[in-house]
Amino acid sequence: MNDDRIHVIGGGLAGTEAAWQIARMGVPVVLHEMRPVKLSPAHHTGELAELVCSNSFGAKESDRAPGLLHAELRRLGSIVIGKADEHNVPAGGALAVDRGLFGRDLTATLSQHPLIELNRSEVRQIPPSGIVVLTTGPLTSHDLAEDLRQFANSEYLSFFDAASPIVVGESINRDIAFLASRYDKGDAAYLNCPMDREQYLHFWQELRAAEQVELKDFERETAKFFEACLPIEELARRGEDTMRYGPLKPVGLTDARTGVRPYAVVQLRQEDKAGQLWNLVGFQTNLRWGEQKRVFQLIPGLEEAEFVRLGVMHRNTFINAPQLLQPSLQFKQRPTLLAAGQLIGTEGYTAAAAGGWLAGTNAARLALGKEPLVLPPTTMMGALFEFISSASPKHFQPMPPNFGILPELPVRIRNKQERYAAYRDRALADLEEAIARRLG
Repeated sequence: MNDDRIHVIGGGLAGTEAAWQIARMGVPVVLHEMRPVKLSPAHHTGELAELVCSNSFGAKESDRAPGLLHAELRRLGSIVIGKADEHNVPAGGALAVDRGLFGRDLTATLSQHPLIELNRSEVRQIPPSGIVVLTTGPLTSHDLAEDLRQFANSEYLSFFDAASPIVVGESINRDIAFLASRYDKGDAAYLNCPMDREQYLHFWQELRAAEQVELKDFERETAKFFEACLPIEELARRGEDTMRYGPLKPVGLTDARTGVRPYAVVQLRQEDKAGQLWNLVGFQTNLRWGEQKRVFQLIPGLEEAEFVRLGVMHRNTFINAPQLLQPSLQFKQRPTLLAAGQLIGTEGYTAAAAGGWLAGTNAARLALGKEPLVLPPTTMMGALFEFISSASPKHFQPMPPNFGILPELPVRIRNKQERYAAYRDRALADLEEAIARRLG
């Protein structure tokens, strides 16, 4: 692989987008995809950008977080979103595609490009030199994952995503939730949602009865090693008081407004530097998404909570991006190595395409002797990559696009629809300015 071509490893959404953007800038690229020579546990075809779960790219209106990301990518010439638009199928307010036509079209289009070589074989090691983009996704093959583990240091690579829900801070009722740390040790760093006995028992009963998502066989094998991060519903099934001796333990937490120690407490930890996002501590879960919203909004203070990420437990290889990556998606210890997609801790199809666009664009810029791009943090793309490169490494978990990661508006807008429209207008205006300044 020691040549002048850029090597993109992984032919999912991120890799497909990255390879196209590299070729679009006139730089030769080799796209390595092991399928169909070797299939992953979740894939069924050899097509590029195979959609293995839903066929939806999320809400299409630009005053929704996925829709804003669609709009930004359209403006930037994304092939993934372009083909999604071309092969869309009716899905209400979502951008959904005919996944067969979508994958076949992308495969044919990239295969016919004179600057793109499609290599159907497994890559077992990161190439030691040259410009390389890693886009191998959540099911990175064993040998390459081991090589990445050694490169990144094993403590910065995860193989199982056991994450709690994240809510927007301003949607938490502060008349109920109180800020405190256990035994008043250190700064008051946690928001605490207090429960009396009646509220706790109702929550416990609903949690036990809620409908779960079943893990796949290959995920179940990974999950059995994680007794220390059991799903919250499993703790509930182990007894009435199990949660009260675990993540809902009230000991050392007294509501200063009442002087009363609650029967149980749900704690939320700040997820970002600005305090706009809060994580439900210990609430990793296999509950279906609709059930999560229904049950977790029974928690006092979270009745109107706006969820930007719901809890998950599944097989997911991802790096600790804040420790390893720059906002340009270059590795700090090797700037000619870039990464994108779920491997870097973004969630969702559109976020994978966005990462592929930036990593591919920056790989080509490096090859052409240009400075890498960092997108404005007021855009959804810029905010997402700023978040994954600057969040707390200690508690880092994958993040989907959401308005909670954007910088606050100069004037607070209470109406959510109007606020999101203002975020959109600012994002698209700032993207246009960035295009004129850096890409024009």
